[in-house]
Amino acid sequence: MHITGHCHCGQISFTALVDPSRVIACHCEDCQRFSGGPFRAVLPTPADQVQLTGTPRHYMKVADSGNRRVQAFCGECGTQLYACEPENPSVLNIRLGCVDQRAELPPQVQIWGHSAMPWLAGLAEVPLHEKGSGSARGAYPGQQLP
Repeated sequence: MHITGHCHCGQISFTALVDPSRVIACHCEDCQRFSGGPFRAVLPTPADQVQLTGTPRHYMKVADSGNRRVQAFCGECGTQLYACEPENPSVLNIRLGCVDQRAELPPQVQIWGHSAMPWLAGLAEVPLHEKGSGSARGAYPGQQLP
């Protein structure tokens, strides 16, 4: 599948050829903190299948195991773009939030479930609004209003 994406401010953009069956939802505490959300969805993609425009900034994350991972982000708006090995990366773990076609790329596996937020399973039952909290009630695509 061919995808496109960009950071929030538009200074960095990319195109890539990806395998939709590889999308992962990661519930680890690092992904929660980096994303500012309850999990982060990533799409591992061969680096030679990604064309990047613009220059991301990098942050080197060191895991408890000592494993090092480069976290790439836009230096202007802070959008998380991908993670990879520090030397000669062969795979970029593209952050699904910056992919234009993210609605077409559901996670196929979830990892680090022991740190998943316990309330995620019931989220479909929580009232959903089309836009802001004062807007009309809505439903997830393909679902009926309760």
